[in-house]
Amino acid sequence: MSDNKSCPFFFFIIIFHLLAAQSFAANSTNISYEIEPFVRVYKNGTVERLTGTDTVPPSLNPKSKVLSKDIIIEPSLNISARLYLPSSATARSHKLPLLVYIHGGAFFTASPFTSGYHNYLISVVAKANVVAVSVNYGLAPEHPLPAAYEDSWLVLKWVFSHSKEGGGGSEAWLRNNVDFDRVYVSGDSAGGNIAHNVVARAGLEEISGVRIHGLFLNCPHFWGKERIGNEASDPKMVAVEESIWIHAYPNSTGFDDPLLNPDYDPNLSKLGCKKVVVYVAENDILRDRGLQYEKALEKSKWKGEVKSVEVKGAVHVFNLNFPKSKDSREMLKHFALFLNDKKSLTRV
Repeated sequence: MSDNKSCPFFFFIIIFHLLAAQSFAANSTNISYEIEPFVRVYKNGTVERLTGTDTVPPSLNPKSKVLSKDIIIEPSLNISARLYLPSSATARSHKLPLLVYIHGGAFFTASPFTSGYHNYLISVVAKANVVAVSVNYGLAPEHPLPAAYEDSWLVLKWVFSHSKEGGGGSEAWLRNNVDFDRVYVSGDSAGGNIAHNVVARAGLEEISGVRIHGLFLNCPHFWGKERIGNEASDPKMVAVEESIWIHAYPNSTGFDDPLLNPDYDPNLSKLGCKKVVVYVAENDILRDRGLQYEKALEKSKWKGEVKSVEVKGAVHVFNLNFPKSKDSREMLKHFALFLNDKKSLTRV
């Protein structure tokens, strides 16, 4: 039996360690670097994420009847995904488009399991009537870039393994419900950067004979060494953007690394999809990089169709921060049209 007299001692030890941890966190001299509002890293290696840490379980959404579940794809690397199935899937005789979605968070925070991304994917799946795979990749600084690119590529290959050419795969939601001639990739912010680079790689490496139909980017995180557009007007945000890349990818070639600045990608003309839509927000430091991305694709002689949509008065990833706003509802409508290969790719 345990000795009850020892309990106060152990309680004291626990309280001591908690107070010591709080004292350490409160002491700014112990901070190695901080990128608000994303992450704080301490000199002892402790990582404190400042946002995007809440999680919600997969479920059957009572209103839309969209069903979700989690699946581990590569246990040794802790790579997983959240899958979404619309209510119509079991009743349909024909298969549905597939969306592979890559979340944002400055490469440092968030996951498919946070309430914001979970609710957003439910709304997209319900509105567009598609199957979706939301990618969970390794976050910096524990998993510095290019880990997120490699993880997302592995998930894409796993998804494509469910096509007939890929062997059929083992996940019934994909094997039974997906039309692999209608595959789309999308992402926001840092996830938009990853989505672009995954599709760029798909243009160079064939995956099970499947070709990506479209790429939908929302306020993508692109950058460069030289300032363009509105970037020079906000030195504080410039410092934040540069700090993100320096700490997320310490071994990169710099701010003109092709992974960050598509203008410097010699293979941009081989982007592995047929059409691209880039949403940008007027009051976003990344706005002009998104617009420049459209110009870079056109200049590269890429043979697909690219359009940009600028939302006036909006902020970075406005649709996630204000999902019920008029602009967010309009963007969702356009996204659904895009995923069903319909026209109307510009604002009405």
